[in-house]
Amino acid sequence: MLSFGALATKVFGSANDRKLKPYAAVVARINALEPEVAALSDEALRARTDEFRKRLDGGETLDDLLPEAFATVREAAKRTLGQRHFDVQLIGGMVLHEGRIAEMKTGEGKTLVATLPVYLNALTGRGVHVVTVNDYLAARDAAWMSAVYKFLGLTVGTIVHDMNDQQRKVQYACDVTYGTNNEFGFDYLRDNMKYADSELAQRGHYFAIVDEVDSILIDEARTPLIISGPLDDRSDFYTTIDVFIPKLNDEDFELDEKTRHVSLTEAGNEHVEQLLSDADLLKGESLYDVENVSVVHHVQQALRAHKLFLKDRDYIVKNDEVVIIDEFTGRMMSGRRYSEGLHQALEAKEHVTIQPENQTLATITFQNYFRLYDKLGGMTGTAATEADEFIDIYGLDVVEVPTNADMIRLDEDDEVYRTAKEKYRAIIELIKDAQKRGQPMLVGTTSIEKSELLAELLKKDKVPHKVLNARYHEQEAHIIAQAGVPGAVTIATNMAGRGTDIQLGGNPDSSRTGSRRRRKRARSPRPKRSRSSAPRSPPTSPKKKRQALDAGGLYVIGTERHESRRIDNQLRGRSGRQGDPGRSRFFLSLEDDLMRIFGSERMDGMLKALGLKEDEAIVHPWINKALEKAQAKVEARNFDIRKNLLKYDNVMNDQRKAIFDQRRELLGDADLNETVAEMRRYVVDDLVAQAIPEKSYAEQWDIDGLKEQVHNIFDLDLPVADWAAEEGIAEAEIHERLIKATDERAAKKAAEFGPQIMRQIERAVLLQTLDGLWREHLVTLEHLRQVIGLRGYGQRDPLNEYKSESFTLFEQMLARLREAVTGQLMHVEIAQQDDVPPLDAAELPPMEAHHIDPTTGEDEFALEAANAGPASGGTSAAKAARVRKAATAVNPADPSTWGKVQRNAPCPCGSGKKYKHCHGAYS
Repeated sequence: MLSFGALATKVFGSANDRKLKPYAAVVARINALEPEVAALSDEALRARTDEFRKRLDGGETLDDLLPEAFATVREAAKRTLGQRHFDVQLIGGMVLHEGRIAEMKTGEGKTLVATLPVYLNALTGRGVHVVTVNDYLAARDAAWMSAVYKFLGLTVGTIVHDMNDQQRKVQYACDVTYGTNNEFGFDYLRDNMKYADSELAQRGHYFAIVDEVDSILIDEARTPLIISGPLDDRSDFYTTIDVFIPKLNDEDFELDEKTRHVSLTEAGNEHVEQLLSDADLLKGESLYDVENVSVVHHVQQALRAHKLFLKDRDYIVKNDEVVIIDEFTGRMMSGRRYSEGLHQALEAKEHVTIQPENQTLATITFQNYFRLYDKLGGMTGTAATEADEFIDIYGLDVVEVPTNADMIRLDEDDEVYRTAKEKYRAIIELIKDAQKRGQPMLVGTTSIEKSELLAELLKKDKVPHKVLNARYHEQEAHIIAQAGVPGAVTIATNMAGRGTDIQLGGNPDSSRTGSRRRRKRARSPRPKRSRSSAPRSPPTSPKKKRQALDAGGLYVIGTERHESRRIDNQLRGRSGRQGDPGRSRFFLSLEDDLMRIFGSERMDGMLKALGLKEDEAIVHPWINKALEKAQAKVEARNFDIRKNLLKYDNVMNDQRKAIFDQRRELLGDADLNETVAEMRRYVVDDLVAQAIPEKSYAEQWDIDGLKEQVHNIFDLDLPVADWAAEEGIAEAEIHERLIKATDERAAKKAAEFGPQIMRQIERAVLLQTLDGLWREHLVTLEHLRQVIGLRGYGQRDPLNEYKSESFTLFEQMLARLREAVTGQLMHVEIAQQDDVPPLDAAELPPMEAHHIDPTTGEDEFALEAANAGPASGGTSAAKAARVRKAATAVNPADPSTWGKVQRNAPCPCGSGKKYKHCHGAYS
């Protein structure tokens, strides 16, 4: 008997059916155009691109052009690739064009689907980005699909890791640009650190299609992209803070060795405040005033270094270095360093040389990067289970596109065993049976360790197999392509096989040599051979394919349930492509992680009571439903974690957008005189407001302080005390005189240098000061984020506290910016006009790009992002070696041997000052 929900769906159709209904009429219009378009010559078909662009300029919209444009792309694909888009692929293309996510099963030809909306949106000339999960897929798909784009007169670019800035700019200037999520994100961050419009690589964020959208926007979005660089030397500060910690008494801190946590008590706060105040390091009255966030961070790290970390247990001191000891193996971990200043605190404690720490120069989450695009589309085989997150975070609706051929894969109920040993025995017996029958098998595991465990068990039983651990993406694609060979056994983690289909019968030419030949052929148009819609590979052996089909198609086995239903569906989706037969089944034990989390002890007792014998399994649809509910709970929890982290990042994102937008305006503005003048007047406003509070008496005015500040900032010696002594003088009159005097001083400077030189100096000072303060602000926000959670103990919402205090810090940063820029411009002197370097020649600081893979914890981008390009500098160690080698040729007494010196680097003359304050200063 049908439930009310099922009955309603049967009568009215599902919500997804209603989404699909409007597309049918457009598909009919595209199909009706096919005979007319097919009759065109190659030249006439190519000429339609210019015609479409003229019609767009004439006022037509992309939606008006869609049927004709899609029909044009379909015909171009037939002529170049020998492939014709199926009707369901046309639907997928329309879903992407509308800025939605198209869920299309594995083998349905998503790579080809993307050509439809990419071509249509590229007609605007604003550039379309196609985002993939790795460099191999970006290069492969760009080379493959460029046959269609180039046939129609579009240019195609590819962004890969080993490119310099100029090469990237050329690729971004193309109509269509393929690349990875990491590369697009890092290029955005790097562009917002450059000093000239001409140096920018990207040209905007109009439309992007994200392949494997669930992997990129959910899995990889758990960790941000970070560009970091060396922090200014703060060894004195670490040493100063370190001196205070031994002075604390036992009642000044609480230590919990079990959780490895230490914190100051109320008495400890007062004691530290007094120590800091005596050393003139405390701003304001309280240690926890917002101005002291960085001080609090350093105090806490020093406290941890002294009270939680023991010498010769957690670390040793060797060759003037603090070397970490692994707590499990007891081995030294040379080269590893604690983050967030903890390692520097340990170095200060042990009185060894304090190595500089890295600071965040720029950072962004994938959530906030991809929300920069005017329109965003995505495609994947598994998105429906995460539909709520896509709509909530990105505003992306998920549409399930039907398959071209009916799905006939048999998805069997899960088998649940009491122990992992019993489960693995059952899996191995099933593998042996399938191999005898010639049925190919794909065995999915949740980790590399479990892949290797299963491989070892198969090896003992002498069962031939291949293990795929997702280390090299190109090898991965070739191995997974052979998983359809009759009797093949392929063990893969959930990260394996992306972007490649498993074809029954295997791929005879998927060796390295064959793949090189295929890539070479992909650069030129392919002859028309077939009307198959899925991305083509070399033909499979008919005999082997028939053997695999007769054996039942690809058999997918899951060795346990993943905490996300989407990952399980990805594994299942490898089988049953394009109407092929197939089977899938998951094997579970009560010792699996997911089962343990949801109370397997109680179930174990129940199964014993029911008399479940060894090697017997319990199989029932109710278990599947219960497991799916458990997975849904874990997914909801993970979503809440990501959403909460995003709330904090959104606070920083608002500030980042304001700074980056302002920076772009400064780069594009030819004359910054008005901007600088406005900042100068703001500084005067602040100085007057501080010295002459509103509604105060003349006796309360801080005239001496005002005079000193005016002298320090504006380099003016004004008779401020005489003005204040005038009878009846008002605050407004003093303010007006200061404005007039400072404007005259600025005008004199401009006349002295000349307008052109002055504009150059203004731009250099403004941008470089802004960058320096923004980087300091990022460090402060990191420190604030780490300590803000403690506000919860005071019944205050940490997020609201973070919003409030970060806004205060942002306002303070802007005030410091106005004061610093004004002060530098008022004091600037140049001996010769030739001494002023062009701003676009200014060096970016040494940079490293980082993105932590959430599944492995490994840094995907632990390579130097040097000034000429992210990969051209090599690793940090390599660059340091080059710097040391170059230093031997430097003569401190001869500036001509110094080469290009970064402004924040120590001056090569040996004075001990920074270059910008010594020989690099405007003098």
